[in-house]
Amino acid sequence: MCCNCFNRREFLGVSAAVAAGAALGAAGRAQAQGFEWAPDMWDPERPFLVIGKPLRVQPVLMYNLPTKRPMRSYKAWGGIQTEQAVVEEIARIEGELKDLAARAEFPVEVLPVFRVNSPELAEKARALDADATVIYPATGSGKWLQAIVPERGATIFVRHKNGPVYYFYESLNVRMLKCDKDPADSPKRISVHDVVVDDTNELLWRLRALYGVHNFIGSKVIALGGAGGKYDGTAPQFARDTFKLDIIETGYEDLAKRIESTFADAGRMRCAEEWTKKYLALPGTTLETDRPFVVNAFALYGIFREIMAEYGASQFTISECMSTILPMSKTTACLSLGLLNDEGYGAFCEGDFVIVPAGMLLRHISGKPVFMHNSTFPHDGGVVTCAHCTSPRRMDGKRYEPTRLLTHYESEFGAAPKVEFPIGQQVSFINPEYATGRWVGLKGKVESNPFYEICRSQQDVRVEGDWKKLLHEARDSHWMMTYGDYLKEVGHAAPRIGIRWEAISEA
Repeated sequence: MCCNCFNRREFLGVSAAVAAGAALGAAGRAQAQGFEWAPDMWDPERPFLVIGKPLRVQPVLMYNLPTKRPMRSYKAWGGIQTEQAVVEEIARIEGELKDLAARAEFPVEVLPVFRVNSPELAEKARALDADATVIYPATGSGKWLQAIVPERGATIFVRHKNGPVYYFYESLNVRMLKCDKDPADSPKRISVHDVVVDDTNELLWRLRALYGVHNFIGSKVIALGGAGGKYDGTAPQFARDTFKLDIIETGYEDLAKRIESTFADAGRMRCAEEWTKKYLALPGTTLETDRPFVVNAFALYGIFREIMAEYGASQFTISECMSTILPMSKTTACLSLGLLNDEGYGAFCEGDFVIVPAGMLLRHISGKPVFMHNSTFPHDGGVVTCAHCTSPRRMDGKRYEPTRLLTHYESEFGAAPKVEFPIGQQVSFINPEYATGRWVGLKGKVESNPFYEICRSQQDVRVEGDWKKLLHEARDSHWMMTYGDYLKEVGHAAPRIGIRWEAISEA
């Protein structure tokens, strides 16, 4: 399901709201846009949402056909020396990118191959409208290559064995490519890390990173109850300035009215009851809290969906979820946020913009839910405990992990999932250093799902790599976790979003 996060009914509702919503105020906009609750609004069988816009990829083939000169060197290295070879190479590029787009778990739109065999066409290629540029420099001039690269940068693909060898397999060098020794303000727009030789899998993960950047920078996020930052009050402004995030702050007074209206609406509460019944029937689900807490959590989930549809956002966070929300919703937001994540939205508690941007980016890059959790002090060869009461359950975007529904730990109230992660599951983390612009990356494997007197969903994870470096990063803060290893992708994205990246584990 891919409609930039809305189904058709929600999309039409948002369009209607443009004309009618502004004059009605926040409480009336949802009615104006015709947002409807229906029994199928929450459906555990529905495919995981794709919430991002497709990445439009512009391939550029650069070449310069030689003219034979007797008893003179007249051609450069490379197997693209004739017009027929150019035609065959374009077909090869198109076939490889078509296959890559079919394998990608994110939406990719491949544009027609653009030919460059002159300085004028190099400048024209630079101005083409696309989200990512992949340059195939078979032959030609280094000046042409640099002219093609747009301000956002590009990826370079050269051939060694998987087709006609390229001249630029030999001639790429640090005069035209930024290397790690270059100063941070180097004018070069491409680096040695933007080069791929032969392997389309290497190209795929780089495009996955660029897809994340494309959908992260300038995106919307709802901050219900306001935006804050754990131990760093500058975090929301840093996120606005650095990532251009559109943080939409909404208040509790409006939420209270929505909750009161929902509880009084028999049709909506029937939906919440029906969703609860479906949820509790999922295999591996155990109810160990009062059922009305679960019903109210589904009612809160519906309200959150309504707010996101109203503002056209697919990412959401809520502050004061352990205090203000409890008495007004007669439950906790823990399960409600988990349900949003299980569908494919990004939903986080505490309104903490130290960590929320990392979660938004990781959600787009991984194509899976992300788990925001507290961190602990590393010990015993690199063991950390990851715990929070809002864990997603559909962590791989497909199956629902075994789950016990308990109360929220600190309040002993409401509904919070204790999700059991598979032993041995590979996970990766982002650990921001407050709002300094530095993120630390690491990965590890789940060793157990204990039941300590801490937040309900909890995993002991053994960190891979030089875990002792993590000792110097230990701070009482939040991390983001996802299934799989995405350190390469986040590291590739980091300089493109203004972040300094340091990975403790090998990517």
